Amino acid sequence: MAQRASPKEEEYFLLQEAERLRHLAAAREKQLQVAEREQRKTLHWMKCPKDGMDLVEVELSGIKVDKCFTCEGVFLDAGELEVVVKQESGFLGRLNRIFGKRA
Repeated sequence: MAQRASPKEEEYFLLQEAERLRHLAAAREKQLQVAEREQRKTLHWMKCPKDGMDLVEVELSGIKVDKCFTCEGVFLDAGELEVVVKQESGFLGRLNRIFGKRA
């Protein structure tokens, strides 16, 4: 005859199962967030953040910047502003000396 689990044992196994289900739900949520991020990236890749039109990559002082020929906006990728500022000796150069990151 099979021995019945004690209430404490039942509680333990229920808690274990609940924790397993929580982990599965969290993993699924993370997977959905990654999928949504990829979908948004695909939808917005090389689109102007102001008007949604296509961006064209143009070279400016040796740096490739993204230009919208509809609203005339110019957009920089991560790190490109720092490169432009370092090349600039005028107003932007002064801003960099005052507010730029210190090594």
